[in-house]
Amino acid sequence: MAKMKIKIDNNIRRLRFDHNEMTQQALAKKVGASRQTINNVESGKYYPSLELAFLIAEALGSNIEEVFTHEKDKVEQ
Repeated sequence: MAKMKIKIDNNIRRLRFDHNEMTQQALAKKVGASRQTINNVESGKYYPSLELAFLIAEALGSNIEEVFTHEKDKVEQ
C-alpha cells in the first residue's frame, strides 16, 4: 500500500520582507525562538511545531495558510 508524504513549504522570507524587511532575529524574538530555528524553518530544514507555526503567522500579520503550504506525494512501499 502506498503511503502519503506531505511536503511543507513556507513564504516566511517573502512575508518578512513585506513586513518592513523584518530580520530573522526580529521574528525569532517575537515568537520566542532562536534565529537558527527561524532560519531552519525558512529554509525547509525543519518543520515547526503547530504552536510555533501559528506564532510565526501571527507575528507576520498573516494567517497560517498564507505562511505555510503543503502538497502530498505518494510514496510507494
